[in-house]
Amino acid sequence: MKKMGFIGMGNMAQALAAGFLRSGFLDTESLYAYAPNQDKLYANAKRIGFTACGSAEALAEACDTLVIACKPYQLEAVCGALGEKLAEKAVISVAAGWPYEKLAAVLPESARIQFVMPNTPAMVGEGVLLFEERHSLQTEEREQIMQLFSSVGLVKELPSHLMGIGGALTGCGPAFVDLFLEAYADAAVKYGISRADAYQLAAKMVSGSAKLQLETGLHPAVLKDQVCSPAGTTICGVAALEENGFRHACIASIDAVMHKS
Repeated sequence: MKKMGFIGMGNMAQALAAGFLRSGFLDTESLYAYAPNQDKLYANAKRIGFTACGSAEALAEACDTLVIACKPYQLEAVCGALGEKLAEKAVISVAAGWPYEKLAAVLPESARIQFVMPNTPAMVGEGVLLFEERHSLQTEEREQIMQLFSSVGLVKELPSHLMGIGGALTGCGPAFVDLFLEAYADAAVKYGISRADAYQLAAKMVSGSAKLQLETGLHPAVLKDQVCSPAGTTICGVAALEENGFRHACIASIDAVMHKS
């Protein structure tokens, strides 16, 4: 992997590009990007530090590894327009709904393919990057790419048939957590805490609780029990959540994503 190029430079691509540069794995001379809005592209290039390209064709010619970061509905047209310029390239798609089998149908046969599902916390280096187990990258090449993506979060490999549920949990989940944060902040505001303080306290409570589970490896039920004293305040709150179907609502949110037609 000598030069990497992004086709598309939205929020996720910006997060990945910034993380890759911060990691030191890539530098300005080896990271390129193209996007139709050239004014915005060049502004982002100046801010983040990548090299802007005037066309997708120029980017494809300059780079040996391409990250397809356009909107999912645009991917087929983008790949079709580039055609054989993608031959012999490593092509990484971060477009939702485009796993290996689907990508292979719109790319040249000699293209080396990897589907990755990132999530928005990658913007602050705390993302989850799901790598589809099925791929056609070279072994060393894939190891380098996985190491590169690990600079913006946790890299996890999943079988093709689990990429959908994995993406539902890690890709949609941040929105569900944001609803949770907003709801608890509203409760704090109801009882007198300022809005800004409420958001800060709720967000830090969630991040700290998550870090505690990750670092200790303890079952969430054990950690929950550690906070729940007999006849105490916390167990009353837990009971209220159960009475209002909290766990069912969480599972139902994933069901809704998985069953969306």
